[in-house]
Amino acid sequence: MPGAPLVVGSGDHHVICLHGWFGSSGGWGWLPEVLDLSRFTYAFPDYRGYGTRRGEPGAFTMDEIAADTLALADDLGWDRFSLVGHSMGGMAVQRVFVSAPDRVRHLVGVSAVPASGVPFDERGWALFSGAADDAEKRRTIVAMTTGGRLSPVWVDQVVRHSLDASDEEAFAAYLEAWALTDFAAEVKGAKVPVLVIAGEHDPALGAPVMEQTWMQWYPDATLHVMPNAGHYPMFETPVSLATTVESFLAG
Repeated sequence: MPGAPLVVGSGDHHVICLHGWFGSSGGWGWLPEVLDLSRFTYAFPDYRGYGTRRGEPGAFTMDEIAADTLALADDLGWDRFSLVGHSMGGMAVQRVFVSAPDRVRHLVGVSAVPASGVPFDERGWALFSGAADDAEKRRTIVAMTTGGRLSPVWVDQVVRHSLDASDEEAFAAYLEAWALTDFAAEVKGAKVPVLVIAGEHDPALGAPVMEQTWMQWYPDATLHVMPNAGHYPMFETPVSLATTVESFLAG
């Protein structure tokens, strides 16, 4: 898999973390610094067009992300592993699971896009589809999905990272991948331990959406509402996020 992923830890429980639309392998906030690296080994890869893989051509689809993730696991020598996905990455980890269910130990979705995609009204689609080449639209999205309650300095930092860490073409194409892809029928009834984390201040992918989607499809699913967090708990509440995720993985 081109573009070396960030790999941290030495534990025998292997975990692959797939980032969100505004993220990258380096866009996980404080999370990598507060993980238990003696019990777990974490890999944080980039998608094509992001981070270490900027400029790399691709189809920019969920199937491609899944294939690349499995290739990464092969390269690392990881036969079985758990998956953590943030936002768009929450859909991607489900696609990996559908592609290779016997290899996946646990699924964790953080502010996670359901396998059915995300419906938009006309105004919402105009905002999100216009964000590829418009930093102000990106600011609006980040502020909105964190409840309009956080420092504009931090919002600008998230936006700047997203601009610096992604190709415009890839960013635009991945919107269609996570918003318009629907493979919910392939995950309904799937037997895998699932944890879904929703920020209490996330109006877009909060607890009600998780109750209507993930919690209906996965029989062994648990929903955790993260206090004092919106769409980006790796920045907003990193210690609580790490504790919640690792308690689930260890269980």
